[in-house]
Formats: sequence, structure tokens, C-alpha cells
Amino acid sequence: MMRASRGTKLALYSAAHFWVDLSCAFLVFRTMADAGDLALCLLFYNFCAFALQMPLGLLADKLDRNGWAAAGGCLLVALAYLSQIPMLTAVTAGVGNALFHLGGGIDVLNHSQTKAAALGVFVSPGALGLFIGTRWGHGTSPDLWIAPVGLILLAIATLMLAGKPSGNAPIDPTPARGYGPLIPLFLVVVLRAYMGMQQSFPWKGEGNWAVALTLALVLGKTAGGFLADRLTPRKASLLSLSAAAMLYLFGSTPILGTLAVFCFNMTMPITLWAAAKVTPGAKGFAFGLLTFGLFVGYLPAWMGWPSLLGSPIAQALAALLSLALLWWPLGREEIAC
Repeated sequence: MMRASRGTKLALYSAAHFWVDLSCAFLVFRTMADAGDLALCLLFYNFCAFALQMPLGLLADKLDRNGWAAAGGCLLVALAYLSQIPMLTAVTAGVGNALFHLGGGIDVLNHSQTKAAALGVFVSPGALGLFIGTRWGHGTSPDLWIAPVGLILLAIATLMLAGKPSGNAPIDPTPARGYGPLIPLFLVVVLRAYMGMQQSFPWKGEGNWAVALTLALVLGKTAGGFLADRLTPRKASLLSLSAAAMLYLFGSTPILGTLAVFCFNMTMPITLWAAAKVTPGAKGFAFGLLTFGLFVGYLPAWMGWPSLLGSPIAQALAALLSLALLWWPLGREEIAC
């Protein structure tokens, strides 16, 4: 095993996050697009990728082998490419995705300590990976083999840098001051996932604005961590979500709608960082709890419920509701300090 600097590990995990999410989207949409049970496969994939992170997170906290978990996740996603059974493919890829996110996420949280910037860098490439993987999945190139080859190489690189043990805190999922702050943090993630699935702009399909929206997601998450370290998480949330609410009111204009998405997503690393501060002895559990919120926010779209975010006013109110939910937990002593 090699000793690696924090920057090297962060760069590797960020690149792997991009490729894991790309590979999952590529696999799902290239191999299952014509399957009669595509909707059910997507449900099982999202359940395994997001809802299972909570129990798997406790296991990752206990085992204290974050690099091994991340590498194992990469290999499971690669293994999913060998399956000829759509449901088995979805489950294998989903569990692999969950293991990678947990291993990489806990390691980044351990290394970043009191800072949120590294977490923003780690989480942000996933959106770009999903976008490109979906485009590849619906297209005709490149060849399918390119994804698992990349995953295997990333798994090897991760294992070469994996330490023994990883340095997790002694596992203790019980926060000293109670679970209360986790509830609004969870609800913020549910709302953000719902926004991501349901918000729409009349100009989204025009020109390159779909690409611009994806870049707004990526750069917003990255910038949010740096802004939180600069201003404090509470002030960063106030600034970004207030700006998002104003910009959503004028979201029919492409540039302003894109900026609204940028500002709205700045709080993603902040919520993950804050949850880890509540349960420092169970960072994987905290990570998994919030990713379960992503699954809950996905369900209304999967079930075909009508969107509640069809107007600029509704989108602006959603941003303000996110701010209201974050205001109390981010002011708590165990998070603010």
C-alpha cells in the first residue's frame, strides 16, 4: 500500500465518483432501455444506490476500511456489466454505487475534518457523470466495455492508496445532543431531490442549455463547500438560497434560471457536512441517512405524481423552505463550532 496525500486521495475519489456515476447511467440506459420492466429496474437501482447506504454506512463505519469499500464498489459496478438479467444488473450496480459513495465519502469527511470544501469537490462530479452516462446510454457510442475497464483501473488505484485502518472515529451512532438536527437536514435533501426531478424550464431543450444546467449543478456543489468555509455554513446557506429564490422568480430567462440552479445546489455539501458533525462516530450512517432522502425525493416522479413546482413562485418558495429548514440545525453549537 502507498501513503497518499489528502489532495491525491481527493482527486482520485472525485474522478472515480464521476466515472462510477457515468458507468451506472451508461449501463442502465444502454442495456435496459428496451426492457419491459425498465421502471421497476430503475426503482431497484435507486433503492440499492441510495436507500441502502444507511445500513451499509453503519457497516462501513464499523469495518474502518474506506478505501476497500470504495474499490469494492467500483468492482461491483464493473461486475454488473456481465449480467444478462436486468433486475440483477440494477441491484448489483446500485449496491456498488452505494459502497463507492460510502467509502469515498467517509474518507473525504475524515480528511477534511472541520472544512466542507473537500466534500463539495468530491460530490460535484457525479452530476456530470450521470449526464454524460445518460447521453452515452441513449446513443450508439462509445463501446460498452470502456466503462468496466475504467472502473477496474480506478479500483486498483484506490486499493494502492488505501490505508489500514482508515481512521474512522470509534463507532457511535448516538449524537451527544440528540437526533433532532438530522430531521431538517434529511427534509432538505428530500426537497432538493424532488426539485431535481420535478423542476422544469421552458428553455431547457434549447441549444446547449441542458449542458449549462448540468454544469450549474456541478459548479454549485463545488462552490458551496468553499463558500461555507469562507463565511460559515449558515451564512453561506442564507446567501445562496436567498439568491436562488430571487433568481427562480425570473427562471424563464435561461441565464437566470441556470444561476438559480447553481445557487440552490450550493447547500448540498453543507447538509452532508452538517450531518457528519451531528454523528461524528457514524459518518457513514449520516451520509446514508441523507442519501435515503434522495430516494424519497425520487419516488413522486417514479410514481407519476403531478409536479408541485410548475411555476417560478413555487420554485422560489422551495428555496426559501430549504433555508428555513437549514437555519436551526446550522446554528446548533455542535455544527456551528
